[in-house]
Amino acid sequence: MLTMAALLSATVVPAASAAPDGSGHGVPLDQLTVVTTPVASGLKQPVAMVAANDHSGRMLIAERAGTVRAFHPKDGLAADPLLDISDRVNSTGFERGLLGIVPAPDFRKTSQVYVAYTSRPDGALTLSRVPLGDPAREQVLLTQEHSQFTNHNGGQLAFGPDGYLYWSLGDGGGGGDPLGSGQNLGTLLGKILRLDVSRSCGELPYCVPKNNPFVGTPGARPEIWAYGLRNPWRFSFDKLDGSLWVGDVGQSAFEEINHTRAGRGGLNFGWSCKEGPAVFNAERCEPDANYTDPIFHYQTGVDGCSVIGGHVYRGQRHARLAFGTYVATDWCSGTAWAVRENGDGTYRSATIGQFPTQVSSFAEDRSGELYVITDQTGELHRVGFERVTPRAD
Repeated sequence: MLTMAALLSATVVPAASAAPDGSGHGVPLDQLTVVTTPVASGLKQPVAMVAANDHSGRMLIAERAGTVRAFHPKDGLAADPLLDISDRVNSTGFERGLLGIVPAPDFRKTSQVYVAYTSRPDGALTLSRVPLGDPAREQVLLTQEHSQFTNHNGGQLAFGPDGYLYWSLGDGGGGGDPLGSGQNLGTLLGKILRLDVSRSCGELPYCVPKNNPFVGTPGARPEIWAYGLRNPWRFSFDKLDGSLWVGDVGQSAFEEINHTRAGRGGLNFGWSCKEGPAVFNAERCEPDANYTDPIFHYQTGVDGCSVIGGHVYRGQRHARLAFGTYVATDWCSGTAWAVRENGDGTYRSATIGQFPTQVSSFAEDRSGELYVITDQTGELHRVGFERVTPRAD
């Protein structure tokens, strides 16, 4: 059994709904707790969820086998899928399948989405563009061979504040980075990529932004934005400041959260020289390397088993309580963690309650309110916050 951090005995105080005045980031973390409300069920291994940017209020939910379904807060979960590409998705093994989805910037006009999945027959990591309802018009943009192991596929997709598409890929699987991918700039494995998918360049159906950090570096793939990652399952951009938050699943010692400023590429997060804040394999460490340590970590096998990166809360409903608070969880323990940056660049964190277990992903609607989806139970929960007052001992 996993050990769980005990919550202080507390009294719930009703949440204020007014917008923040800019003077702070909500109440102190020891006065904050997370609450979840189930709003839909019947999903089949949901793995990713994103707002449809067409002003409809719909959320798009990717299911691992290769289907995409719609949820609307008023109408509920649609029974029939909007897209079915299961005939080309390899979902064998626990970590393979349709892994990520994001609507195109012109989704309202084209109904196109970008999807990341492991393809048949050999599990190649695949990025493609496809209109909802018309799988025959799928256009594959980029693939990465991934046949030796079934795990560590990454799969998050998101458009950054710069308009470019970011895609996370795991290190290729196995234990201990046997392929040596994390520190190898010659492979896309163990990286976050940054692509201009609004146009094509030469034979490529996308372009590499000229200011990507490794453009012109001999032997390096120019698509790479960040490296030294093991399995960056979920990352997100802060809607207010554009900074990037990355949850990277650990090996056997540490789960970690990384945070970078908007537009800061080329960072090396250490794997597999380092796992979390500690050295993992000294033989893969370089004396002149500049490793970026996580801003938050916890012990694998003690506090959980697999970090699920979340979002910085920028909604209005709970703004006075949680505005500016990054929230994450763990697939096994369900612990709710909150992280905030201090004015001096340091961070503070706290346990703020419980999410359901087996959360596979967070989602943020167009107004900044948060949701979580659960894997085996196939549930969708709305996330809220309450204020608690710790009782004096």
